[in-house]
Amino acid sequence: MSLTDTRASLELLLKISRELATTLDLRTVLSRVLFLSLENVKAERGSLVVLDENAHPVEAAIVYGQQLHAHTLDQLQLVVEQGLAGWVLQHQQSVLITDTSQDDRWLRRPDDSVDKSGAKSAICVPLKARERLVGILTIVHPVPGFFTAEHLSLLQAIGDIAGIAVHNAQLYDSLDQAHRRYLELFEDSIDPIVLTDWDGQILEANRKAADTTGISAAGLQNRTVFQIHEVHMDRVGEKFANLRSGETVVYESKLNRLNAPPLPVEVNVRKVRVGGSESLQWILRSIAERKELDALRDDLAAMIYHDLRSPLSNIVSSLDILNVMLPVDTNPSLKSVLSIATRSTDRLQRLISSLLDINRLETGQPITNRQEIKVADLINEAVEAVSPILESKQQRLKQKIAKDLPTLSVDVDMIRRVLINLLENATKYSPSAGKLQVGADQEDSEIHIWVQDSGPGIPEDARESIFEKFTRLEVEHAPKGLGLGLAFCRLAVNAHHGRIWVDNLAEGGSRFTFTLPVHQQEKA
Repeated sequence: MSLTDTRASLELLLKISRELATTLDLRTVLSRVLFLSLENVKAERGSLVVLDENAHPVEAAIVYGQQLHAHTLDQLQLVVEQGLAGWVLQHQQSVLITDTSQDDRWLRRPDDSVDKSGAKSAICVPLKARERLVGILTIVHPVPGFFTAEHLSLLQAIGDIAGIAVHNAQLYDSLDQAHRRYLELFEDSIDPIVLTDWDGQILEANRKAADTTGISAAGLQNRTVFQIHEVHMDRVGEKFANLRSGETVVYESKLNRLNAPPLPVEVNVRKVRVGGSESLQWILRSIAERKELDALRDDLAAMIYHDLRSPLSNIVSSLDILNVMLPVDTNPSLKSVLSIATRSTDRLQRLISSLLDINRLETGQPITNRQEIKVADLINEAVEAVSPILESKQQRLKQKIAKDLPTLSVDVDMIRRVLINLLENATKYSPSAGKLQVGADQEDSEIHIWVQDSGPGIPEDARESIFEKFTRLEVEHAPKGLGLGLAFCRLAVNAHHGRIWVDNLAEGGSRFTFTLPVHQQEKA
């Protein structure tokens, strides 16, 4: 394969990676993979069949005459049971057929006769993710002998990328279905409710409480609230002191059930007046579906990290090689494209590192990779990373860094990513030609670092929730994402024994501020 062909192949793989990274919709993924594959090998027709865990077809894209064609599951089942796709499913190996009329693995159709379309050449490759077969890609050209070993290698590379994309889309689809099921169950159900006196003795229980615990309403009245779930005394206070003032307390616990494992619940407890006397109302709302959803989300985050790390490394290496191979007098446009690709992979690497850090920090692992760095250097490195975005939106960034600030002992890469996340958010939510500010000063034994934007501001009721995982502001025309950036920022800052918060500005926009201790002492 020539250098030109190698570059074209790398550009195609990069294009496919970019396009697939923009969607998690399964049908969109299938059609884009198939159309790009057909276009770049100049094929006549093709199919991409998606398989479930039992190797049964569940979805597909079939293209003929540059158009998608409808199909049924029965038709797809025949495709994977017979012919070339069936052989690949059985052997899980790629195959190249130079002449379909001479190979028994090809399932002949009426239009394959000599007086019609005749013999063809075909390639069929398996799509795998995490060592599991998730699909089969078949490409057909009307001329025998057209496909070569280079075509096969290219389609195998496409298949590696597509396998991960299909798996991601399937996981996202199951996540979405689980979310919808949870909402339906939540909206349609009646929550278990018990009323107790100030000693925790159950006075009344509703039907749902009896059904859920497996204990009759009369039987529940012989128990205390402490017997049916673990009460968080740090939240309700000794002898329910925090509830006497009318405060509503919310926490998570597990509801004990007869002949069944404990049920995870969200407990809402508050003082109520029933029949002229005060009682405590305990609403024990099932969050089992939410816990499953959280687990799926965690799986999705872990999948993104583990499954993207290897192909991303290949892309980074390829870009490095291309950068070395480019002559000095290379067309500036080509250099610009390479620069964009390099910056995009840098950003993706930061995202993957943040995903890994989220999982690590949530388990309470301490910060160990500390280095001394000047605050100004830390800010300048972050600003340099986002400067292309600032230039493209013609935004002005002002730096306001106090002089003679002490150095910080931090995980430099982690705190740099915190700053980059905040700066990228500021550019996203600020208008073109908007004004931004980044600054730092010292207050007592803390360094305060802030990023200020000129966007719409943060609603009062969202100033805490935006730092939680998978939380996004419902703002018109706001950029979409997984809602992990600010969650990472809070975990990273907290792990350094700092704080992070957001304030709205009187002149418009918002300011995100985080602190880092000057004299950091490791906690035992």
